[in-house]
Amino acid sequence: MHPKDDLGRRGEQLAVDHLEAVGYRILDRNWRCPAGEIDVVALDGDDLVVVEVKTRSSLGWGDPLEAVTRRKTVRLCVLAGRWRRAHPRTGARRTRIDLIGVVLTRHRPPVIDHLKAAA
Repeated sequence: MHPKDDLGRRGEQLAVDHLEAVGYRILDRNWRCPAGEIDVVALDGDDLVVVEVKTRSSLGWGDPLEAVTRRKTVRLCVLAGRWRRAHPRTGARRTRIDLIGVVLTRHRPPVIDHLKAAA
């Protein structure tokens, strides 16, 4: 396993822990289809939420959320639609995309930044 893969897995687990702590119900993790992968799919009340998680070990390359480009956001919208078609019985009324940035530096508690989008 590469250190970057381990960092990503740790960050994703911290993101899931955070989402559960604020009341989200996790429906899926690392869902894949030919168009790409969704890190986390969750329910937040009546909203289906597709969550993109970016993790960094420092801010040397910038804030992790800066890595989510317009192109990536468009892809997440496509993936959200594909996930909904593959799972039609969620009961969700709306769909939104949330972003979570995690910074895991040595000798400091993790920093989690959750950007909750409008549905």
